[in-house]
Amino acid sequence: MIKSRRGLVAAIVTLAGLTLAGVMFFAGRQPSSQLYKELAAQVTLVLEQSSLDEHHAHGHDFDSRVVCAVETFGTEPADATSVVEVKWVYARHMCAVTDAGTDWATSVRASGPIAVRIGIPPVVRVPEPGMGYPDRVRRLIPARYQEQAFAEFDDEDAINAARQRFTEIKKAQVR
Repeated sequence: MIKSRRGLVAAIVTLAGLTLAGVMFFAGRQPSSQLYKELAAQVTLVLEQSSLDEHHAHGHDFDSRVVCAVETFGTEPADATSVVEVKWVYARHMCAVTDAGTDWATSVRASGPIAVRIGIPPVVRVPEPGMGYPDRVRRLIPARYQEQAFAEFDDEDAINAARQRFTEIKKAQVR
């Protein structure tokens, strides 16, 4: 009886250890919030430094600088754990045009899900607005991320940082 209890305890301890090791390995392969923040910063730079021709190619019809907030929700490969592993970033963006409106609240904005290939040069893919938009989003964003693609932008820190950059640009334009 004592041997069987020891065996049972040993089996439980072993199983618990293997389960913990598996969870730790899996957690280690999941993208971290820090990785997503780094990727959001890269995509923000890509969008804000895009030429007017590049913005027009994305379907955005404006002729001035933009300020963007970006919120990453996925990567390709899905299990990337560092920026150098990432080939594609899937994110929500919100960009404000600096020549339209007097402040962030009244500015003309473009927003929604995007796919950005990290590379030289980077490639930005934006689903075309209008009839059939949800289908174009589904073709652009992998199935595992589609729920997040249609979710609301909720990174208030990113929006506040973009709003502050917008205000600084508008002040410089007045001078």
